[in-house]
Amino acid sequence: MTAFAVALAFNQVVIKLTNAGFGPVFGAGLRSLLALAVLSLWVVMRRRRMGNLTATLWPGLLLGSLFGLEFIFLFKALDMTSVSRASILFYSMPVWLAVVAHLTLPGERLSLRRTAGLGLAMAGVAWALADPQSRAGGDLLGDLLALCACWCWAGIALTVRLSKVSQLPAEGQLFWQLAVSSVILLCVAPLMGPLIRTPDWISYSALGYGVLVASMGFLFWLWLMTIYPASDIASFSFLSPVLAVVFGWLIFAEPVGPQFILALGLVAVGIVLINRRKRPSPLAEPAGPEGLASAGRDTGSLKSD
Repeated sequence: MTAFAVALAFNQVVIKLTNAGFGPVFGAGLRSLLALAVLSLWVVMRRRRMGNLTATLWPGLLLGSLFGLEFIFLFKALDMTSVSRASILFYSMPVWLAVVAHLTLPGERLSLRRTAGLGLAMAGVAWALADPQSRAGGDLLGDLLALCACWCWAGIALTVRLSKVSQLPAEGQLFWQLAVSSVILLCVAPLMGPLIRTPDWISYSALGYGVLVASMGFLFWLWLMTIYPASDIASFSFLSPVLAVVFGWLIFAEPVGPQFILALGLVAVGIVLINRRKRPSPLAEPAGPEGLASAGRDTGSLKSD
């Protein structure tokens, strides 16, 4: 779980490195297309099934469209603002998902503990964005795009939760996201500036890393869901924004002052309080496949970053 949180955090750096060699939207499209090829190879070699894709056509198209929009916003955001600021906003997804779930989903009411976590996380985000040192390396439009990417991610989690897509195995859900997003991204890319910038071995390597995260990374996370409680995995999600800030500081020398660190701590604590669930009683009936699928959805679909 720690390794996966590190991989997600480093992915923000990788996107910024990919943008140095390719147009942001074109790079995102290439990543989805190549990840789809890796997924197809996995399905053939492992003789896996994608489920009934025809029966999930419309929610699948919605899922893939949200995935495509998410990465248009995220890749453009990381082209304009710092990894630190973009990560703080992007990984605030559990905060927004908790609010929407409270308003729309039965059984997802905010408890006192989760409400406290919500308040801490939102205060931390606001404090981090107001940090004068961080603001010097950021961009307001880029920050807004990172927030839009976060909302799309929350929309993906809700789509899976509320539609027939939840009945598909992991490979089927990932197929819809990669197949639809690759078409959208590669069609939009020519309208968003030059497709190729100055590619070198670093940008090619970054693209390859992103392909692995977008394909095998998601499948790995869903495998983790079968052996660890969903609450434990969700609680580890606080590591990703923390580590992304560390990577941004180490690799790009992004300004990170004491105020920003304290704000990041508030966000991390808030995410833990929002996501942490009570452990089931030892006498409780074991969860079946549907229980595992539901638990996976409760963590907010940490697949895409």
